[in-house]
Amino acid sequence: MSAVPSRPRPKSPRIPPLTESSASPEQQQLMQGLKRKGKVWNVFATFCQHTLLAKYWLPFATYVLRDNTVPPREREILILRIGWLCQSEYEWAQHVRIGKRAGLTDDEIRGISEGAESARLNAADRLLVRATDELHQDACVSDATWQALSQVYTQSQLVDLVFTVGQYNLVSMALNSFGVQLDDDLEGFEKTLSN
Repeated sequence: MSAVPSRPRPKSPRIPPLTESSASPEQQQLMQGLKRKGKVWNVFATFCQHTLLAKYWLPFATYVLRDNTVPPREREILILRIGWLCQSEYEWAQHVRIGKRAGLTDDEIRGISEGAESARLNAADRLLVRATDELHQDACVSDATWQALSQVYTQSQLVDLVFTVGQYNLVSMALNSFGVQLDDDLEGFEKTLSN
């Protein structure tokens, strides 16, 4: 069940998250729209260090997370699996929480970490995990998996499926490389998988 990264992840931020006092007026304005429960999560506070990139990336990220044609529960399976494969603890922790709101159970979340053969997942969920694994391993969904997905998803959903995995692969790489640390209210791999 344990995926081990080939190199350790940074234990402190390489790029520190912005604070209100360290942010420029433009960054403060950008971060204002990202507040949740009065706070800007570390992911956004870090990405906003590069204001121009954040302005362009946020609309796409919002589409993938909120307006995506893949149903929310299935979208979260894709995101959790790529976060697990990238060993992005921050991504995993955020999306365990979001995934539960979308209907995933603790047992299904454990199954996502176990992979496409997990008995904790139904056949449809295993198919999504398999597609994510193939994209991660070979940057291409196999013919057999594509054919199976095509029986369930529309063409637009298939496009969104690939872009979802790609978006969160990118985000996982950034989170890992920048050393984005868990927010105080997030639980990492060990706690979420021991529940």
